[in-house]
Amino acid sequence: MSERVARITRTGGPEVIDWVDVDLPPPGPGEVRMRHHAVGLNYIDTYHRSGVYPIDLPGGLGSEAAGVVEAVGDGVEGFAVGDRVGTFGPARGAYATARNVAAQQLLHLPDDVDDATAAALLLKGCTAEALVDRCAKVQAGQTVLVWAAAGGVGQLLVGWLKAIGATVIGTAGTAAKADHARAAGADRVLLHRDEDVAARVREITGGAGVAVVFDGVGKATWEATLAATARRGLIVSYGNAGGPVTDVALGTLAARGSLFVTRPTLFDYYVTSEERRAGVDRVFAMLRRGAIRPQIGQRFPLEQAAEAHRALEAGETHGSTVMVVNAR
Repeated sequence: MSERVARITRTGGPEVIDWVDVDLPPPGPGEVRMRHHAVGLNYIDTYHRSGVYPIDLPGGLGSEAAGVVEAVGDGVEGFAVGDRVGTFGPARGAYATARNVAAQQLLHLPDDVDDATAAALLLKGCTAEALVDRCAKVQAGQTVLVWAAAGGVGQLLVGWLKAIGATVIGTAGTAAKADHARAAGADRVLLHRDEDVAARVREITGGAGVAVVFDGVGKATWEATLAATARRGLIVSYGNAGGPVTDVALGTLAARGSLFVTRPTLFDYYVTSEERRAGVDRVFAMLRRGAIRPQIGQRFPLEQAAEAHRALEAGETHGSTVMVVNAR
């Protein structure tokens, strides 16, 4: 059966995303054929498309999807035709109506999590879990700064941090987005286009600065991040929405108060199947207790992925973006 699959043969803007018809072979040993119902859009998809993170070309895009098992290859245990499943990578290729994926990268979706929620939550939720609990090890009572607190990851970070007892200062670009960040649980929200974020953070914290900064923006916010971080504080730089941070002078970290900086990658924290399972279980537990509430701010048909990329990079989205696969 022919499937629709996104391919890029060169890097560039959203216009490089092409759609092709592919005859999908039976799943190989250790693989499962997964029919996609909903596909998550993540900023890392734009990095792969643009070349910020180089990939082999031609190549596919997307790592996060929810759907159902249609066929099972030899040697696969624990999955059967009809099972609801999700994946968040690291393999790319989620921009497709169906694909064959390694069974070890799949997880069963619980009945109380629908496909759209799973596609909005899996990668971003596990990212929040890894950043807060495994990387930064945030403790109750600490004050932290979350850039882009109305974004897909940002809202989950805010909710997660509040659930563990942190005080959260968020940033947003507009008053409407600030409302979304407050709804996620942020104690204070700063409008970064209108306010000096670092100065306001120092004012709010009595001059001390924040213990941890979660910065998914990158170059555009780097100086403000440095200025907002407390002595011996930690900067978790996890994204490049405003350009990559380059040429970090170690002496600057000393001059700013003996700061720590890390540039984490999710799958360095989710290496083993046990680490993946524990992270996913923690995400679903946070969802059930209402600590995190993945807000789907916009939906696109899957084959409008290019338009979804444009909206994301233009800052026109809030919360998570889900691409819906039409039934075939």
